[in-house]
Formats: sequence, C-alpha cells, structure tokens
Amino acid sequence: QVQLVESGGGLVQTGGSLRLSCAASGRTFSSLSMGWFRQAPGKEREFVAAITWSGTTTYNSDSVKGRFTISRDNAKNTGYLQMNNLKPEDTAIYYCAANMRGRLFTTYDLYDYWGQGTQVTVSS
Repeated sequence: QVQLVESGGGLVQTGGSLRLSCAASGRTFSSLSMGWFRQAPGKEREFVAAITWSGTTTYNSDSVKGRFTISRDNAKNTGYLQMNNLKPEDTAIYYCAANMRGRLFTTYDLYDYWGQGTQVTVSS
C-alpha cells in the first residue's frame, strides 16, 4: 500500500505561483511513476502532468505546458508540481497519484494510489 498526502495549495492571484508537494509513504516511492490531476467543480478529473519513477521523463498536458513543472525527489519520497503564471481556469482540487507500472499515463483509471487532494484557487 502507498499513502499519498498533498500539500501546498491555497489562494493566489492571477500570474502568481504555487508549489504543490506529494509526500508518499508505504511502498518504495522510487519504484512508482507519479501523476498530477485536477478537478474543477462540475467537471471531470483532468490530467495535468506525469513523471516516471526515475524522473528522467515527464509529460504535461497542453493546458499547462510552459507554466507547470513536475519533479520528484526519491530520497525524500516526495513529488512536486511547480505552478507558475497561474490563471483563474487553473482553479481546482489537485490530486497526486501513483502507479506501479513504471510508465506515464494520462488517464486516471490507470493509477493505483491517490491522495486526498489540495485546493488551488486563482483569483482574477
């Protein structure tokens, strides 16, 4: 089993930055690929970014490309999502997720473990 706990969400103005963290415990974090998803009210859960277990390969959705950066520190069992130039449409609950397959996935049903989410609100 893996437990994931997100932190770092909050309220920020348009153009501001936040860094989300995802602390993992349980199964060896370094063997898991990781992703970030978000869900706005009334919308489906949306893929944001993913990173392989080694951190050498990442993939971002078009909506955040050039603004968000996913990374991880396996020594700290923690993943990160650096969010810059935030826009009101980025407002959502952000979830981190992990999968045991060692690959990047953009669909949420291929992830095995989920955190509880952290709220990000961007004011205009």
